[in-house]
Amino acid sequence: MLGFRESYVGSTVAAEVIGASGSEQTHMLTIDKGSRDGLRPDMAVITKDGVVGKLRDVFPATSEVLEINDPSSGAGVVLATTRIRAILRGTLGGRVQIGNLTADSRIQPGEQVLTSGGDQVYPRGLPVGVVESIAPDPDHQPYTAIRVRPAVDLDRVEEVLVITGMQADLTPAAQQDLADAAAQHAADLSAERLPGIHDDETPGAANGTAAATPPAANAPPVVPHPLPTMHPDRFTSGSTPPASEMTPGAASSAPSSQSAPSSPQPRPSQAQPQPEATK
Repeated sequence: MLGFRESYVGSTVAAEVIGASGSEQTHMLTIDKGSRDGLRPDMAVITKDGVVGKLRDVFPATSEVLEINDPSSGAGVVLATTRIRAILRGTLGGRVQIGNLTADSRIQPGEQVLTSGGDQVYPRGLPVGVVESIAPDPDHQPYTAIRVRPAVDLDRVEEVLVITGMQADLTPAAQQDLADAAAQHAADLSAERLPGIHDDETPGAANGTAAATPPAANAPPVVPHPLPTMHPDRFTSGSTPPASEMTPGAASSAPSSQSAPSSPQPRPSQAQPQPEATK
């Protein structure tokens, strides 16, 4: 285990477990290293198999480790296949589960759970466990209770590594991993881009096919323009004479191509009197 080192872990301190909490409601470990060995609270504690927890209380010669299955613990995780980010917490029964996700058919039992690095405690990419079961959470609808089987047997931990520092410069393998991840992210963004203004005018768009001739590699970008108006305004500013020159009841001056306006209805004051109804 002393030779184990993650790609992004700079330095670690090996420690031995010398005690554990005797309560079923708390899950703590006591290790034989403390502040005199450079340990501080909130440092990640791991084994060669994966994440154990983090340091909570640090004393000169000993430290207490809060395991990931403790109800007061928490960790930012990401599902390895679907790349869904979530928050992992412990339960009162000593289990590990994800409870902040709604039902998603992409999440299946057997998917590996890794640390996301977003909590600023655990480095990115450390094994946390495997999705064991997925069920609706009756106490927190509409969320689901995703139970995770820890990668480390937390009841039989004897030796651990405390991560005391991260690498200032990434290894060539880590740099290649980041470059591959960035390229994949860019490809995902291109595949999910929104349709453009002229997508319906692209040759072949009517029958669902792409353009026959792709644009040149060094061609200047095409600036999109709005489509022409389907129903232009027929009334142009200045074509109508002012009201002072118009005579009520005069013939319409509209061109013959347009339909003549309907005759005005008489006002109520000018209407002809109706004959009195016969009694």
